[in-house]
Amino acid sequence: VQLQASGGGLVQAGGSLRLSCAASGGGFGASIMGWYRQAPGKERELVATISSGGTTKYATSVKGRFTISRDNAKNTMNLQMSSLKPEDTAVYICNIKRTVTPVYTYWGQGTLVTVSS
Repeated sequence: VQLQASGGGLVQAGGSLRLSCAASGGGFGASIMGWYRQAPGKERELVATISSGGTTKYATSVKGRFTISRDNAKNTMNLQMSSLKPEDTAVYICNIKRTVTPVYTYWGQGTLVTVSS
């Protein structure tokens, strides 16, 4: 299984970015896809997740500013980020997991998002 993330970059505070993650190499039914982020010197934290049924979950810090979406037919996931703040600066990492048999968790490589003040 491979997860390919893209869309990171440099943006000014208040701006927007769209991250994408494409999964390949497996069947992804009944899975949860998500974005995590890790800022320098900080622990990895959950940003948002979306189930294959469309149920979403957001970190309090991004609720109302970020929107996660998913295309099950294409095995892709997007994160639309708006009203970006300098504290959103981090490496964003996509993840896919399944909590029913067969259980699995896969991580993609990160994509860097830098928000300047």
